[in-house]
Amino acid sequence: MSADKAMAQVGGERAVLDAAAQGLVYLPLGGAGEIGMNFYLYGCKGKWVMVELGITFAGNEFPGIDIITPDPGFAARLGDDLLAIVLTHAHEDHLGAVSLLWPRLRCPIYATPFAAGLLRFKLEETGLEGEAEVHVIEPRSHLDLGPFAIDLITVAHSIPEANALAIHTPLGTVLHTGDWKLDPAPMIGDVTDEKALKSLGDEGVLAMVCDSTNVFVEGSSGSEGEVRKSLAEQVGRFSNRVFVTCFASNVARLESVALAALAHGRHPALVGRSLWRISEIARATGYLRDIPPFLTEHDVGMIPPDKILILCTGSQGERNAALARIAAGDHANVVADPGDAVLFSSRVIPGNEREVSRIHNQLIGRGVTVVTDRQEFIHVSGHPARDEMRKMYEWVRPHIAIPMHGETRHLHHHEALAKELHTPEPVIVTNGEAVCLAPGPARIVGRVAHGRFGLDGAKLVPLESKVMASRQRIVRSGTALVSLVLNGAGDLAAVPQVSAPGLLDDEADDAVLSQLEDDIEDVVSGLNRSRRCNDDAVATAVGRAVRRSLKRICGKAPVIDIHVIRV
Repeated sequence: MSADKAMAQVGGERAVLDAAAQGLVYLPLGGAGEIGMNFYLYGCKGKWVMVELGITFAGNEFPGIDIITPDPGFAARLGDDLLAIVLTHAHEDHLGAVSLLWPRLRCPIYATPFAAGLLRFKLEETGLEGEAEVHVIEPRSHLDLGPFAIDLITVAHSIPEANALAIHTPLGTVLHTGDWKLDPAPMIGDVTDEKALKSLGDEGVLAMVCDSTNVFVEGSSGSEGEVRKSLAEQVGRFSNRVFVTCFASNVARLESVALAALAHGRHPALVGRSLWRISEIARATGYLRDIPPFLTEHDVGMIPPDKILILCTGSQGERNAALARIAAGDHANVVADPGDAVLFSSRVIPGNEREVSRIHNQLIGRGVTVVTDRQEFIHVSGHPARDEMRKMYEWVRPHIAIPMHGETRHLHHHEALAKELHTPEPVIVTNGEAVCLAPGPARIVGRVAHGRFGLDGAKLVPLESKVMASRQRIVRSGTALVSLVLNGAGDLAAVPQVSAPGLLDDEADDAVLSQLEDDIEDVVSGLNRSRRCNDDAVATAVGRAVRRSLKRICGKAPVIDIHVIRV
């Protein structure tokens, strides 16, 4: 069923609430039509459960914003009918917004030990550790939440304790896969529970809401066990310092890198706060037990180059991460010299290509050898390729297939795969669209308002706000500030003061600024007496003149800020 046909006649928020009172509703508010910021709601008998509450990372289009969260407005309006937040695993795009948005939701949170450990750290940072109710549940456990009976099913992924959720309701069972893959040797944690998934399929699955990340990739995603072998071989190639960067949350990869170091007589060191945080949580929850304590960045300089391996943050080119500072030569404790090697044991997330290339170029310019997953087998994805997806459909045999965790192109390609596999009802649902799964055929019954917030310093601001629109315009076109001092009769009492930071240089463009001051004087003197006594009229006329002049001089129409002072 295409979204266009399904949206022919749908209602709004009231229609969605009514459908959830009478039937079973799935409503994504993040993660459907995008990769990241996962946020899904299930409604049944008037009660709701939230699955995931994640973040995404901002690009250059939102100046001053690094982290983006979904707008939880609809979920917050559910009040006591929102029974819980259930987290499938600890990745930022699945739980990173909980500590920022929980005060608007104030419902219990359920997570397995590793995810709960990371979440508690985040809640402590925002002052909510003792306030938010976090229930630690074990993998393969069961939850009863109103009309929802939820079984956690172990799946392999690139982080410990990833789970699919079998959501049983009086109207049918939904399998929410979360992030998953079929890895015969995940190295940390168990393999995907094939037996449980097949058993679920035998019992009957109404709908499967399934990961679409690698739907374009034929074959399988590859095994973490094979990466472990290859990393050990790659580390052995080099005789100087070896740096490795990867996703900090991939605990199996941290262990593989540490074992590769030890196999070649090197001491593994960690450089970067997120790596230390993850390693501490991993050890506290029973992982990395056979790995000796990591050295710190302060120890690195005391170890011969051929006896050290440095695992550092910054695989995505993040400007403040350890690797970016090492590549630029301004890290306080760690240097990269000619003859060293850096292994990028990660993929480049779409949108980060420019920043990663910048790091590559800086390192190569310093005489450092750069090795990526395109050159050597040092990374595998944590998401299923098409052969793995085919197996999942074969095991589960859902009546309804709903692609999630993908951009629009991923969702449509996943829908085509579901049709190829003879799934009776494939349905494309994007953020804000509610699909009623039962009773009756799957159908989109309503749209609810959804949006995004940006973390601007310490506060969340709507990305559609006037503040963000003005900031974007200032970045594109600059800003001009004009201060006018007028007396009670409306005459200028001082020379107008004009500045245009980011647009005009106070020294080099002194003549232009002087001309603007003259133009402003002419505009004010040209107004009649009554308009000169009206601050708004003066500001409007001066602003229009300054904008026109700067458009002529600079070819840009900046944001104009006029201050009128009366003496």
